[in-house]
Amino acid sequence: MDPAQVRDGAPRVERAGESVRITMARPARRNALSREHIEQLLAAFQEIGCGDAAGIVLAAKGPVFSAGHDFADVAGKSAAEVRGLLAVCTELMQTIQTVPQVVVARVHSLATAAGCQLVASCDLAVAAESASFAAPGGKGGWFCHTPMVAIARNVGRKRAMELALSGDAIDARTALEWGLVNRVVPDDELDSAVDALLARVTRGSRASKAWGKQTLYAQLDRPESDAYGIAIEAMTGSSQTPSAAEGIAAFLEKRPPVWTD
Repeated sequence: MDPAQVRDGAPRVERAGESVRITMARPARRNALSREHIEQLLAAFQEIGCGDAAGIVLAAKGPVFSAGHDFADVAGKSAAEVRGLLAVCTELMQTIQTVPQVVVARVHSLATAAGCQLVASCDLAVAAESASFAAPGGKGGWFCHTPMVAIARNVGRKRAMELALSGDAIDARTALEWGLVNRVVPDDELDSAVDALLARVTRGSRASKAWGKQTLYAQLDRPESDAYGIAIEAMTGSSQTPSAAEGIAAFLEKRPPVWTD
């Protein structure tokens, strides 16, 4: 990577085997999500999403995972400019959920506001014991409206209200209990835990898993009858794919499957 890109805080994108790690690298700004940084992250996810990687890890450098929106991009700006910032941030969050790869957040420290929204938008999350999570707008002057869209869908209504209205941070163990993260591990075991989880969730047919991920997001939060309608059509269609045929044949023939996708 061009050293100039590292100096100006562009995210680092590194391929290792079948996975790609995107690392936010604005430690001096607490990995705040400026419009430029959001657009860089969006471009990285879009490019990886078109490639052959099986999984993506979203990580960060420095003392904070992400402090959320960079207020320098908001102060004194018009409503149209702020709306544009929030729209591109929303595009990033939705892209994380629409790329075919499994996305795992590696959370080593504080994730707050839109930084917590990033964690909530990833498919899975592993947190270090020292990590914490907050939607601090509730004790300030700019409520965390957009971060709470993703956060509330992870933790449920009452816990979302507590996070949003109090603005207080919760520790990693509470985040685990509330459903915001999948694992909490000692700080020095974070990378091995992320790698182990990613290895488990990227097994099998990539095409089947990509369809499964996108169908899950399509049916979540829908009424049960609508969700079943979506799932029936997806499962019917996927039954006709080469990966389904191979998986079924391997099971019936009592042999390991051979994936070609």
